[in-house]
Amino acid sequence: MQKNKVIVICGPTASGKTALSIALAKKINGEIVSCDSMQIYEDMNIGTAKPTIEEMQGIKHYLIGYVSPEQRYSVAEYKKDAKKAIKEILEKGKVPIVVGGTGLYIDSLIYEIEYQDIKLDEQYRKQLEIEVEEKGLETLYKKANIIDEPAMQKISPTDKKRILRVLEIYHATGKTKTEQEIESRKKEVEYDYKVYALNWERQKLYERINKRVDMMIEQGLIEEVQAILQKYHEFPTAMQGLGYKEVVEYLKGMLTKEEMIDKIKMETRRYAKRQLTWFRKNKQTIWLQAEDTTQKNIDIILKEF
Repeated sequence: MQKNKVIVICGPTASGKTALSIALAKKINGEIVSCDSMQIYEDMNIGTAKPTIEEMQGIKHYLIGYVSPEQRYSVAEYKKDAKKAIKEILEKGKVPIVVGGTGLYIDSLIYEIEYQDIKLDEQYRKQLEIEVEEKGLETLYKKANIIDEPAMQKISPTDKKRILRVLEIYHATGKTKTEQEIESRKKEVEYDYKVYALNWERQKLYERINKRVDMMIEQGLIEEVQAILQKYHEFPTAMQGLGYKEVVEYLKGMLTKEEMIDKIKMETRRYAKRQLTWFRKNKQTIWLQAEDTTQKNIDIILKEF
C-alpha cells in the first residue's frame, strides 16, 4: 500500500525555513507542523522566532505555543502530538509540512524512533542538580560521555537539559539513549517522509544569525524574559533555552548587556553548526541552496513530490 507523503523542511536556525514552508504551503494546499523544541512553549515568542500571525499568511500551524514553560515535555510526547497533527492534516485532504530545526524531533518521525516516556526520578534529578552546583556541569558531561559517547557527540557541553536526560535514561533503564534508539528503530515508518534542508555558506549564515539576535533585542527579548519570570513561580525549564538563559544571566547582573548579546550570538552560531552536523548525518536529506530563489527551491521539492 502506498504511504502518504509528508514534506520535512529542516536546517539550521535563521536559515529561512519559515518563509520557504509558508510559500510552499500556499502553493500545494499544505498545513505546517512545527518541529521546534522551543516554539512549543507559550509566552516565549521573540526568543524562539515564532512566526507571527502576519507571517503565517493564513496557513494553519500546529504545535506552537501550547506547552507551559514550567512543564517538562519529552521527545515521546512530541512524536505523539506531531503524528496526531499529521493525521488531522491528511484527513482534511491537505499536505503536511513538518518544519523546524530540532534534529531529535525530526528523527523521531522519519525513523519512527520509539522513545520510552521515562518517569522522572525526582530524587536522582535533585542529586544531579546538587552535583552541577558543587562540581560544575562539565563533571556531568564527562560522566555522561563515559556512559554514552555516541549520544554525547551531538550534545553541547553547555546543554544541561540534554546532559541530564542522558544520565536519567541510563539511571532509569540500565540502557543508554543510543541503545534505546537502535532498538526502537525496528518499527516500520508510517509515512513517506521527503526531507529537505536549507544550506547556507557558513559566513552568510552567521551574519543572518547576528542580525536576528539584534532584531530580537529590538523587539523586546529582555522584556519578554522579565514577563515570563514574573508570571511563573517555578524557574521554568524552558528558561535554559538558547537566548533565554543569557538574558537571565544579564538580569542577575552576571553579564553586561553587550556581553549578553555577544554570548547569544556566539552560542547561536555554535548551535547552528551542531544542527548542520546533525542533518548531514541523515542520508535521505536533499539539500537546497538557501540563496536560490524560493520558487527554485519549491520547484525542486515539487519535482520529488
